[in-house]
Amino acid sequence: RSFGFSTAVDEARRVIAAAHNEARGAWNGIGLVKLMGRQSGFIAAHASLANHDVNYCLVPEVPFPLDGAHGLLRALETRLAARRHAVIVIAEGVGQDVPNRTGARAYDASGNLRLDDVGVFLRDRIARHFAARGQDVTIKYIDPSYTIRSLPANAFDSEFCLFLGQHAAHAGMAGKTDMVVGYWNQRFTHVPIGVAVAQRKHLDPNGPTWQGVLEVTGQPASPSSSPSPLPEREGTEERSGEHEFNPNTIKNFGGNSPPSLCPLPPPWGRARERGRRKTHHAA
Repeated sequence: RSFGFSTAVDEARRVIAAAHNEARGAWNGIGLVKLMGRQSGFIAAHASLANHDVNYCLVPEVPFPLDGAHGLLRALETRLAARRHAVIVIAEGVGQDVPNRTGARAYDASGNLRLDDVGVFLRDRIARHFAARGQDVTIKYIDPSYTIRSLPANAFDSEFCLFLGQHAAHAGMAGKTDMVVGYWNQRFTHVPIGVAVAQRKHLDPNGPTWQGVLEVTGQPASPSSSPSPLPEREGTEERSGEHEFNPNTIKNFGGNSPPSLCPLPPPWGRARERGRRKTHHAA
């Protein structure tokens, strides 16, 4: 993580909570929040994990369709029909191939590509879609980018920046040049600048972070798929198919203790086993 990340996620979480309150306060209310993230959706993803009110999280690494049976607009129709409100979080670099463009792409003075404002585009596109259906919706669009950038660092980032500065000073006094201070495996490291800027870090669509987002929001894993709920269970009836209970996947470590799906690795697992054996012999 880079310095400032924790502060950005912390404030984004509050903004999402405000958008959720605004969406719930209106019939068919939609809270739309655009967060920082030109090429990577880490802030949007982690803010969605920190606030479980998000229904759809859109990041640059995972393309999404607007129209069609599995598009965002159809999903919004279903969500509003069921709950009458929805919260959408988008990274600013999302859907740059979606808005209609005219002319060549523009760049700023630093050589960075000027992105189309996908937040405004999506707000207007959603409004037009439901207006064509004759359905009234209230969209609350929030862009807190500059507010987040101007915040003082929280406690975690303040401590992190202090250590980065200390290690940078120590590296300079030791004669180190052409390097930056990084953080890897719970250790501060010296990373050559060429290695640090060799490639951009992206959110892995198959990694645990994005999978956690999918579980929290309930959105489809890919544009071509739709969420399939687990079969309902009535009474003690077992589920069938891939959800069938398999007792061989669970290990019970003796006694009347509940089964453990993830037994502790040695030496903690062995210590727990020895403790239970001593208790059993004492009894």
